[in-house]
Amino acid sequence: MATALTSVAGLLSLLDEEKAEIQVFALNNLNELIDQFWAEVSESIAKIEVLYEDEVFEHRQLAALLASKVYYHLGEYEESLTFALGAKDLFNPAETSEYSTTIISKAIDRYILNKSQGKDVDDRLEGIVEGMFRRCFEEKEYKQALGIALESHRLDIVKKAILEGETTHLLEYVLKVSLTLTQNAEFRLETIRLVRELYRGLETPNHFWVVQCNVYLNEPQACYQLLRNLSKLHGKPQDYLTALQICFDLENSASQEFITILLELFPESNQGEKVVESDEHFRLCRLRSILKGEQSIRFYLEFLSRNNNTDLAILRNTKSSLDSRNSLFHSAVTFANAFMHCGTTSDKFLRMNLEWLSRASNWSKFSATAALGVIHKGNIENSRTILTPYLPNETNPGSPYSEGGSLFAMGLIHANHCSPELDFILRALQSSQNEVIQHGAALGLGAGAMASNNEVYYEELKKVLFTDSAIAGEAAGIAMGLVKLGTASQPAIDEMLRYAQETQHEKIIRGLALGIALIMYGTESAAEPLIASLMADKDPILRFGAMYTIAMAYCGTGSNDAIRRLLHVAVSDTSDDVRRAAVTALGFILFKTPKQVPRVVQLLSESYNPHVRYGATLALGISCAGTGLTEAIDILEPMVKDPTDYVRQGALIALAMILCQHNDASSPRSSAIRKLFESIITDKHEDSVAKFGAALGQGLIDAGGRNSTISLQNQMGLTNMAAVAGMVVFTQFWFWFPLTHFISLCFTPTTLIGITDDLKIPDFKLTSRARPSLFAYPPKLKAPQASVVEKVATAVLSTTAKAKARAKKRREAAGAEGNDTAEPMEEDKEPLPQVAEPAQLKREPEPTSEEISNMQRVLPGQLQHIEFYIDGRYFPLKQNIVGGIVVLVDQHPDQEHVVLFPQPPPADAPASGTATEENVVEPTPTPQSQDKPQAPGGFDYQFD
Repeated sequence: MATALTSVAGLLSLLDEEKAEIQVFALNNLNELIDQFWAEVSESIAKIEVLYEDEVFEHRQLAALLASKVYYHLGEYEESLTFALGAKDLFNPAETSEYSTTIISKAIDRYILNKSQGKDVDDRLEGIVEGMFRRCFEEKEYKQALGIALESHRLDIVKKAILEGETTHLLEYVLKVSLTLTQNAEFRLETIRLVRELYRGLETPNHFWVVQCNVYLNEPQACYQLLRNLSKLHGKPQDYLTALQICFDLENSASQEFITILLELFPESNQGEKVVESDEHFRLCRLRSILKGEQSIRFYLEFLSRNNNTDLAILRNTKSSLDSRNSLFHSAVTFANAFMHCGTTSDKFLRMNLEWLSRASNWSKFSATAALGVIHKGNIENSRTILTPYLPNETNPGSPYSEGGSLFAMGLIHANHCSPELDFILRALQSSQNEVIQHGAALGLGAGAMASNNEVYYEELKKVLFTDSAIAGEAAGIAMGLVKLGTASQPAIDEMLRYAQETQHEKIIRGLALGIALIMYGTESAAEPLIASLMADKDPILRFGAMYTIAMAYCGTGSNDAIRRLLHVAVSDTSDDVRRAAVTALGFILFKTPKQVPRVVQLLSESYNPHVRYGATLALGISCAGTGLTEAIDILEPMVKDPTDYVRQGALIALAMILCQHNDASSPRSSAIRKLFESIITDKHEDSVAKFGAALGQGLIDAGGRNSTISLQNQMGLTNMAAVAGMVVFTQFWFWFPLTHFISLCFTPTTLIGITDDLKIPDFKLTSRARPSLFAYPPKLKAPQASVVEKVATAVLSTTAKAKARAKKRREAAGAEGNDTAEPMEEDKEPLPQVAEPAQLKREPEPTSEEISNMQRVLPGQLQHIEFYIDGRYFPLKQNIVGGIVVLVDQHPDQEHVVLFPQPPPADAPASGTATEENVVEPTPTPQSQDKPQAPGGFDYQFD
């Protein structure tokens, strides 16, 4: 019977022998026993290394393999990898042991690091990784090969894996990974070029993703050429439909600068063309109108107006609970109303509360007027008519606060759509010397001309900046950044940074710091020199700007380096503002992976510093907006009871952002959070700052008539530049309340709008394969019932009385005989009243699906359950339904369409499919002077 080995001391002693055969014998046996005796062998690691370094020793690779395994067991993986490479062919990558798997992983990591940094790669390391690639291809693990290839910048492997695997799916995978995870900007562009070429080479080219590649490569000329080819009359029937869908996608994802250049390539209208040319020209004109945003704005306005489901009872209760004489509370209700009605064009609440509205003064009046821009967001055609009573007027000047607010409102209506109406704001900016009007005009110009890179607008804003007015200069600094959003313009950054270091106004420095951050949007590593400079500055406001520059440069990338830097600043900087900004910035970096954020900010949410805790609330709200993420809510709910009022405010706002468009079926704590908002607002002992947060929360959770969500991504999962910029400026409400309105840029209508080739909205049905309650509107507040229930005397029949008397005698007789119970006789049962047993309320089982109409609310989580009828007339051109505006293929083009007429109902009419507001008396129109223009609907909002 063999004795179990308890030591390898004998084998280790053989390493000291002079004969090579004995040393090899010891090494071979130690290799087999290393997993059991590694601790004992580690004491002789120096002897093993000496054998490896001895170039005369023929079996030095065997010594390297043993040393590698020793270091592996010691947890020294880098040393282990080094010796594994020295073992050459003795190290077997195909081995399935934990040791082999770990070393291969470390080999890949080192290979990726060397390749990404442009360093030379050891031939042995190259061999291990090449072996891994061969194994991946043999086992058809193409995604694994792609992951390694993308990280190690091996385009040859990327191309090979795509072509050998399921090309279509892998192309989409590579494009999404390169856009969201690839850190090196140059390699990302090379990958996108490769993906574009492969998409073009498909048997059926995927024009949608080709166009998205063109956008990232900033090649509008290539987009135009593709659209022109698809619009030709002799093309395939679906080519023109593809062109229409591409234009809607472009309008949704490309920057204003890109769209502007693209539009300039389209031909102008010419007279006397041939019929065929005229038809093609008509098609191009239609594509042009889509790119300008005219069609999508019209469709979304129609949707939001038709389906407005705002609960005015919430606003009435909040208004009555908050003292309107307090400007903070007045602004809170103003913001809540604006957010609830964003894009619906419904000003019903304002007209029902004219007396309350008239109490707005100074900057509250500015915010109240600007709120019209949020309510009428996108109503570009009627913007001048809506705002005429409040716009600057030389013949009948009004309050500078309402005039400045109206200019800001016009910019919000035209947000991210650089229309000619913005020239009106520009003229007002040039002609006025009032800093309040300049403030509103600058913000309006920034919102409307966002990412346009318009030099005229930029220069005029710079002139306002140089007046060194604190109020006007702050807005000018922000607006300059918005106009140059994502351009990384070095001259602009140099000018703005120089002035920030010269001026004495903190407001101007802060506006410029934020503007600089906006300019560096999406630049990633190219922003590093600027970030380092700002972080080293003695001025805490510029260091504050550095945090937002990191947020903008690495927005949505999930960059580990950026996260580490922000976390370091969050716990080390001497300025509370900088620390708060650093934590808030985490939300922008990680918004594409929201499930990671609660883990990242968990400890920060428990910090002793309330500014860090506040930043944690906003980071959760920004990154998890609209997700209903339970882990985020778990962190925020205790923070509602935080001892610091502004931390409670941040928690309330973040909860509303996360639970936007959720009900109790999709997020069980939704109604409890809504009741929490109400209880805080009505609590007389609660701080005003927290009440402000609760009121904002009520507006955000019901954004856009309960038909919009808050998101920093578009329907295709790509970063929404305008939404990111809007969220960044919104977070500055900490310093300046009017900036709160900028969050309206993050509101995305949640619908599926199917359109035909002639841009009509047909009336047809779809199926949602999900329980109706899961995506239903939250229930509206019920009006309190004041009726009193009166008792009614019960009528007693004579026969009943007699039957009761006989039954009583029998019970008495039965009692005398010792029988406690006596059943009534049969003849007595008939006249006794029959009392029904309480019926068990039987709930009907909820349907597992429902039928919905075109242009109805469809939530992002619901899209995966949406189905078009197989035998229906319409089906989507795109295979994957991503929501928004969807071009339809008509199975019966010869038949007339039953069209949903795109005419929004009057502002004071109830939305279709919603209950009429009860117990609300429509106010009497206020008499107006003959020389003052009227507001829409004939009502004067009485701001002045």
